[in-house]
Amino acid sequence: MNITLPSDVKFILDTLENYGYEAYVVGGCVRDSILGIEPNDWDITTSAHTEEIKSCFEGYHLITIGEQHGTIGIVLDGITYEVTTYRIDGKYDDNRHPESVEFTDDVNQDLARRDFTVNAMAYNESDGIVDPYGGERDLQYMALRCVGNPDIRFNEDALRILRALRFASVYNFSIEANTSVSLLKNRSLLNNISVERIAAEFRKLLCGKNVSFILRRYKDIFAVFIPEIVATFTCGQNTPHHNKTVWRHTTSAVANIEADELLRTVMFFHDIGKPMALNTDSEGRDHFKGHNHFSAILARNILGRLKYPTRFTDDAVTLIEYHDERFSDNKKQIKHILKSIGVENFERLMKIQLADISAQSNYKREIKLRNHELAVKTFNEIISNNECFTLKDLAINGSDLIHLGITHGQMIGKTLNHLLDSVIDETVENNNTALKSAALEYCKQESSRD
Repeated sequence: MNITLPSDVKFILDTLENYGYEAYVVGGCVRDSILGIEPNDWDITTSAHTEEIKSCFEGYHLITIGEQHGTIGIVLDGITYEVTTYRIDGKYDDNRHPESVEFTDDVNQDLARRDFTVNAMAYNESDGIVDPYGGERDLQYMALRCVGNPDIRFNEDALRILRALRFASVYNFSIEANTSVSLLKNRSLLNNISVERIAAEFRKLLCGKNVSFILRRYKDIFAVFIPEIVATFTCGQNTPHHNKTVWRHTTSAVANIEADELLRTVMFFHDIGKPMALNTDSEGRDHFKGHNHFSAILARNILGRLKYPTRFTDDAVTLIEYHDERFSDNKKQIKHILKSIGVENFERLMKIQLADISAQSNYKREIKLRNHELAVKTFNEIISNNECFTLKDLAINGSDLIHLGITHGQMIGKTLNHLLDSVIDETVENNNTALKSAALEYCKQESSRD
């Protein structure tokens, strides 16, 4: 098989070969090329040692920060290409880093240290694909298999456990039986990995096409770093609205929404608080009143623990808090929600609610979908008509209130919010004269309460 190499990559390989060294592209770029996917980056491995690499590219912008590990960065047209000497990793004591690195002249020994067969292939135009562990065959069968003994691979670097699940989710790979058994057996090793690195893999995994199956099949692995999900595994929902456990509903809901990181994260956490809210009535029917609040609290704690960005966490928690709001064509209700969460999050909320409905039972589904359609239609009317639901839409502002004699900052804010609510509730018209009169009346009432 021939792989089309970018011109700069071909230049690096040709340069190293012209100086008498072996050089190949390696790893994910080979895998993706065989799958017909354009690689995000191109890693290069070579028999040349770092001093020899630097000598081959003397006069070019080089990055040497990884030199002790055998890596030199070569910058061409603003893009950095990492060129790494063939190496053999020493013993791993921390489930993450080798104690030592030994350089070698044999590309096969370099490929032997890699995680999965589909990532243990190298390529150049002279030799074609170098594939000592059957990676190309495994790609044909869409199988994910460790190079060598999976227990050894996962003990070397425990993050490979999540990488395996991420590859299976994103590429729709089937995990080979021995590898699958080893994943579950060694899952506790993830406790030795930083939460930042775990979160990075988890975020990518959630956006995979095979995410629902992976979440279901390997739920005990996810429970290592999100133990709060365990209660959802066996939490039934004895209500006509549901025909699955909370966990099965969650995994379906995640797959029902577009592969957007925030939306998938919201669906993962949207019902995590249901076991805490469970109440069974005298007729044996389950109710989960307030589960959105419990879910929002748990999600904030978990996302904080995993060190997600603050803005991302805030948006996710807001959407979880509002995910169970019941909508139809009530324009006032929709405007109040828009006031609270904004247009972008309301658009997201509509997608979230549709995914949620689609993961429920068929009970009253037509009514739910009809109400959802009405809500979307009403929202679109509000936006297209430029109707008022934010302070900037009001026909009055803080300066107007100051000219009316309302000068205290806190009172200005309270008055403007009261006026906005009044406009949304259609008790006051959104014109300057009416709003000034309403402002003075509101302040008078507030003063009398004091």
